Amino acid sequence: MLLDFNTLPFEDIPHFKDGEGVFHVQMYFDGTTRIMHGFLAPGASIGLHRHEGTAEILFLVRGQGLLTEDGVQQTLHANQCTFCPEGHEHSLFNNGETDLEFYAAVPKQ
Repeated sequence: MLLDFNTLPFEDIPHFKDGEGVFHVQMYFDGTTRIMHGFLAPGASIGLHRHEGTAEILFLVRGQGLLTEDGVQQTLHANQCTFCPEGHEHSLFNNGETDLEFYAAVPKQ
């Protein structure tokens, strides 16, 4: 299946997962799996959340973010990927000076 993000509409979700600011996202959802192309402006975040029955793969395309996984913080840079397995928690904060751009996949397990 081909997903063409050139044709998917953008949606603005304020305070996504109780985060700060607005999550600007293109999202495919088939009722089971989510595949997203997202942007966080400087200072915006996706709030801390736990994956129950799902996992998440996140690939950073552009920018820099502060990733918190199970209470451990680390800086995430462009061309890095992170995996949050089921039962674990994470958040992402744009602590950079430019938009943070990423792709994420959240398959239902």
